[in-house]
Amino acid sequence: MKQQATDFFRNLQKEIWQKIENADGKATFIADEWQREEGGGGVSGVLQNGNVLEKGGVNFSAVWGKMPQVLASRDSFGDGDFYATGVSIVLHPHNPFVPIIHMNVRYFEMNEQKCWFGGGIDLTPHYVVPTDAKFFHQQLKKVCDKHDSTYYTQFKKWADDYFFIKHRKETRGVGGIFFDRLSANDKYTLQDRFEFVQSVGNAFADIYTHFMQLNKNIPFGDTHKTWQLLRRGRYVEFNLVYDAGTKFGLETDGRIESILMSLPQHASWQYNFTPQPNSQEEFTLNHLKKDIDWASYN
Repeated sequence: MKQQATDFFRNLQKEIWQKIENADGKATFIADEWQREEGGGGVSGVLQNGNVLEKGGVNFSAVWGKMPQVLASRDSFGDGDFYATGVSIVLHPHNPFVPIIHMNVRYFEMNEQKCWFGGGIDLTPHYVVPTDAKFFHQQLKKVCDKHDSTYYTQFKKWADDYFFIKHRKETRGVGGIFFDRLSANDKYTLQDRFEFVQSVGNAFADIYTHFMQLNKNIPFGDTHKTWQLLRRGRYVEFNLVYDAGTKFGLETDGRIESILMSLPQHASWQYNFTPQPNSQEEFTLNHLKKDIDWASYN
């Protein structure tokens, strides 16, 4: 399975590179291959200063070695060697009306009893647009429903809880789906889980290029850019304080440039910023909440 998963993730990275480059029309991904001293390596694909995208990363990695003691004890992995492979993506656009998007799909293995898939995809608009959020969630529901009619509800709830900035008491965006430790059980084989993760990965590019084309030419001004930088600040806060992938990378001596690829080029923090009443900014804050049924939103 680890070879199947590794091959799929490596090819997925290249396919997404091509589709995102075509949609942007200017920027190209720079392939930065790296090796991990303890075992394995990867290819970081980063683009900057495109027509639509200010900065983006589509990274592939396959790493292995001795499980760090801090993870072995804290996360109940136990001692032994691990293997982890996957693709991680974050895209930051120029236009405040084009959303930030994140996806991670991954496979983890220690032995035949400890192997699973995980991942997720979520959307972080600077401005919440209900029709965009509805489209996004409907696409994810279609992906989930092909494999299990319970997946979407279960994994959407998981995303609402995971992508929550506790110290702000707000969600990072409009959520999506999140799942972890999907292993073989009485209902599903590991191959079944792999096929679901493949569907999630293959859906990414078409979903996001839809938003690139739809929103890239919406006019914006200084007020919108100020708000965009503040929302990017929230994104940074989540990734550095709560994100499990960031923590795993740091605790396994991962490559720092690849780990922090998810951060935007520019972000800002203003003291006690309060949006104007009845503004687009206030509307957005009022909709950064858990348990909104975006797929059926009216």
